[in-house]
Amino acid sequence: MKLLFVCSRNKWRSLTAEKVFHGFQNYDVRSAGTEENARIKVTSGHIGWADLIFVMEKKHVRRLKDKFGTTLSNKKVICLGIPDDYQYMDEELVQILKSRVSEHIDVPD
Repeated sequence: MKLLFVCSRNKWRSLTAEKVFHGFQNYDVRSAGTEENARIKVTSGHIGWADLIFVMEKKHVRRLKDKFGTTLSNKKVICLGIPDDYQYMDEELVQILKSRVSEHIDVPD
């Protein structure tokens, strides 16, 4: 299964998620950001590639819909509701990610 994690700048939240879930259950994991200055900016290629898209905040859902409307129509987009309050690999962020993502896919302990 191909998982895409999206936040604003792809520096802290989505990058942490990519690192945490890489290698779990044979998941193929990538991350990207919605902002112009994102480390890796989300593209239609990312959207087309992904089986499941996790975004950190509702604004990311809106941004993806605005930019990739029809490409998103067959995709499952899940908002994790994680605010931009964490640094890369913050221990609390890792626990929140595991907890919220595990509601949708199998996550090893």
